[in-house]
Amino acid sequence: MPRYKLTYFDFAGSRGEECRLALHLAGVEFEDNRLPQGAWGDLKASSPFGSLPVLEVEGKGELAQSNAILGFIGRSHGLLPSDPWEAARHEAIMAVCEELRGKLDHSLRTKDPEEKKRLREEHASGYLQQWGRSVERWIGDGPFLGGSKIGVADVKLFIVVNWFLKGTLDHIPANVFEGYPKLLRLVDAVKQHPEVQRWNAQTR
Repeated sequence: MPRYKLTYFDFAGSRGEECRLALHLAGVEFEDNRLPQGAWGDLKASSPFGSLPVLEVEGKGELAQSNAILGFIGRSHGLLPSDPWEAARHEAIMAVCEELRGKLDHSLRTKDPEEKKRLREEHASGYLQQWGRSVERWIGDGPFLGGSKIGVADVKLFIVVNWFLKGTLDHIPANVFEGYPKLLRLVDAVKQHPEVQRWNAQTR
């Protein structure tokens, strides 16, 4: 087994955390390189696309972008369906998770409190409801996207949706996805998965 090293900031609700958790679920030992505050500036220019996370695999090199990393882990370790069509459906879910993050980006960066409030209230009543409906239709009998087996797309949904369920985003209620029971069931199933609980116990 080649050596793996994942580099990201020391932050749990993140693209880095979903990759860490996927590696843990895959049973892969890896170096969990958590950057301290301020350390990224010196490394940014030498990273593949000037962003994190970055996965280094011995004998192969560096891989950037969270969905590419998750796809590699999923295909290599049975955390994506073997059927190409079903795998593509899971990858579509990962793509809409990144779309959601991009949609909220301005409200995270603006320094104007009134602008932030306006944007987030609009997202809560508009875009997030549309997003929840779309994902809800994509989920079958569950509890996971692939039925009884957890995969990398489930992990990504868990990290993204849990960001809202914790109520950490001002002006977006923690129950913003209450109308989507399949989505909430999936998130809870990931949370209750024994290996996810083991990971959280080790790292919190």
